[in-house]
Amino acid sequence: MSEILCQWLNQEVKVSQTVSPKSFAKSFSSGYLIGEILHKFELQGDFSEFSESRVSNAKLNNFSRLEPTLHLLGVQFDQNVAHNIITEKPGAATKLLYQLYIVLQKKKKSGLTGVEIQSMQPPANIRQQSMKSEAFRDQRLSRRRQNEIMAKIQAAIIQIPKPASNRTLRALEAQKMMKKKKEAEDVANEIKKFEALIKKDLQAKESASKTSLDTAGQTTTDLLNTYSDDDYIKKIQKRLEEDAFAREQREKRRRRLLMDQLIAHEAQEEAYREERLINRLMRQSQQERRIAVQLMHVRHEKEVLWQNRIFREKQYEERRLKDFQDALDREAALARQAKIDFEEQAIREKEIHEQIAVERAQARYKKHYTICAEILDQILDLSTKVADYRMLTNNMIPYKLMHDWKELFFNGKPIYEQASIKHLPAKPSAEQLTELDKRDLLDSNDYEEYKVLTSRE
Repeated sequence: MSEILCQWLNQEVKVSQTVSPKSFAKSFSSGYLIGEILHKFELQGDFSEFSESRVSNAKLNNFSRLEPTLHLLGVQFDQNVAHNIITEKPGAATKLLYQLYIVLQKKKKSGLTGVEIQSMQPPANIRQQSMKSEAFRDQRLSRRRQNEIMAKIQAAIIQIPKPASNRTLRALEAQKMMKKKKEAEDVANEIKKFEALIKKDLQAKESASKTSLDTAGQTTTDLLNTYSDDDYIKKIQKRLEEDAFAREQREKRRRRLLMDQLIAHEAQEEAYREERLINRLMRQSQQERRIAVQLMHVRHEKEVLWQNRIFREKQYEERRLKDFQDALDREAALARQAKIDFEEQAIREKEIHEQIAVERAQARYKKHYTICAEILDQILDLSTKVADYRMLTNNMIPYKLMHDWKELFFNGKPIYEQASIKHLPAKPSAEQLTELDKRDLLDSNDYEEYKVLTSRE
């Protein structure tokens, strides 16, 4: 996924820095490149306020400006996501960029601008996004909130002006200058002490190395006897390289320690300034204190209201997700039941079809069997009739008689007499009707032969 995103960022978006999978988390930890991507898609109007610096204040400024735009696009972004990206947690920046890639591709296909996307959203979503953005700023920029509260308190203090004398102002300025000078002297003294300790350490190590060199000089003859000149020179070079590497590492540790001390000193001074400011404000009149207490109370109420609203919105969202999941489960259950019913119906129809096919095959078999039985019976009747006549007369069968038997055979009529037709009842039987049909057939044949004057032998 990182390779696909890198290809998209480097070739299509063409960001100012080349992004690779190995440095992916580090490249996006400041939030500057994310703002540049949104600016290229005309979604981040305040991109000029972004900073490429990796200082914590610059990162907070960048992500606080990114938060409303990301919520406008529907990308999941909160305090935890921002913290994971800033701390370069593996996978955090990749997940955010993948969501942003999908949203921007949809926006590119639809052709909508940032203003149109914002106008299409309902007011409730806009209010919710604004609340979330305020929440993000309140959670991520606690120090900035304190400064804002202090600014409001100072504004309230201005409403009750006090005459400020030039002497007090000058005294305060002089105290500030003295304090700065004292801080600079303290820092310089600490640096000098640290350098002195480092020099002592280096001198001790140099003296130890000299003693080791003296002992090494004493054993050179033995080494020359045991080893060749090249091996000895290589060992000396290796030892010199190790000493140089150790000095370089000590210098790096010294610089790192100095930087840590400076950072800790700045943090301590900032806390001291805040404490001095609070003490100065608390030394004001009773009315100013009452206003500060009221402001703190209002801020607390606002925080409680915001927390309650976030909790309620979270409950609403969980309820919506639960209802949606229940609806999906019901639809899945109905689909499974419909599938089972369809399969059972198909099995039943298949069984009915097989039963009908079997019945048709049996009926066809019976029909063919009866036809074949009738034909076989007629053949046997004709054969026995001929055999009986030959045995009784011992002569050839006359042509007319043979012709009549053939006509009966061809028309499917029985050759032997089935019933007597001399005395017919009012309702003749089936055998008598068959005999009448035989007689009519033979009569009609005789008449046709008489018409064409056919002679029989």
